[in-house]
Amino acid sequence: MISLFLFSLESFSQFSNIDFLKSAPADGVKYMQAYISPWANAFGSGLSGGWYNTAKPHKFGGFDITIGASVGIVPTSAQTFDASKIGLSSSITGAGISPTVAGPKTDGTLMSYRVNGVTLASFNAPQGVNWRYIPVPTAQVGVGLPFGTELKVRFFPKINIKDGDVSLWGVGLVHSIMQYLPGNKLLPFDVSLFGGYTKLQANVPLSLDPGTPQNYTTPYSAATSFNNQNMKVVVQAFNVSAIASLNLPVITFYGGLGYCKSQTTMDFTGNFPTPVLVTPTSGVPYAEYNNTGIKKGSDFPNIDIKNFSGLRANIGLRLKLAVVTIHVDYTKAQYNVLTTGLGLSFR
Repeated sequence: MISLFLFSLESFSQFSNIDFLKSAPADGVKYMQAYISPWANAFGSGLSGGWYNTAKPHKFGGFDITIGASVGIVPTSAQTFDASKIGLSSSITGAGISPTVAGPKTDGTLMSYRVNGVTLASFNAPQGVNWRYIPVPTAQVGVGLPFGTELKVRFFPKINIKDGDVSLWGVGLVHSIMQYLPGNKLLPFDVSLFGGYTKLQANVPLSLDPGTPQNYTTPYSAATSFNNQNMKVVVQAFNVSAIASLNLPVITFYGGLGYCKSQTTMDFTGNFPTPVLVTPTSGVPYAEYNNTGIKKGSDFPNIDIKNFSGLRANIGLRLKLAVVTIHVDYTKAQYNVLTTGLGLSFR
């Protein structure tokens, strides 16, 4: 579980090359949003998975403990983007087709940040990592309540991983529709309504540095050091579905049809060096790093990535051997999800 969380945290810190933040804050944030969106959306879709493996709620007092992983899959259409269409200002030149974080390991377009005709920074748009599969680990407990209802709770306490941290919690409800049908206990299938909400929070360290002290005209100081850069990531996912299952002695076939939505927000803290234009009283204007170019995290707009909300449909099967359950399912949506898990279930 911790290993999967490590990979998930890496999902938001793979972009070691963040030189594009040296441009104007608004442009840097727009580029980061376009670059990281596919992984953020896949992560959000994964958070909506793994909630259920049967449509039959526990009896009152029954419970299960389940661990698993859902893998959000980035579509091939989201492996590149056109930087000329993300709203960059006229200060950025060289916009073109570039890889997203899920895209190929090739350099993006050579871009420049210019002010009054002077180039303040030049950089290649970052490479992708050529990886489209984002795992989301989950650990949850289901408890049977009265009136054909089951409460599901997800929780993972804050753990520190590679100078960052990550935590997760969620809550869901399953309510039986079959209980209102006469003779329902004679039927081998169940139908229920489900709703669930999951929230993940992470802090990811960043590193944007002007280089050696010789490239910085004002000495480093405690007030302007660059070792406190951090990105706070919050991913929220909501899933509401009608679910059904065919319950046989050992195997259960289940599926669901519903609506899902996820949202990812990111904001920065710390100090970030950016080049500034120096216009001397005599001579040619030039770029340099100094204290006037330091941007605080609050100077950057928040990143708000809204996933493609819409229909989701999934189908899966569960094996139950005594109290042990093993399940796997596949969800079809704009960001598809593959889920598997292992549990202990007591009716």
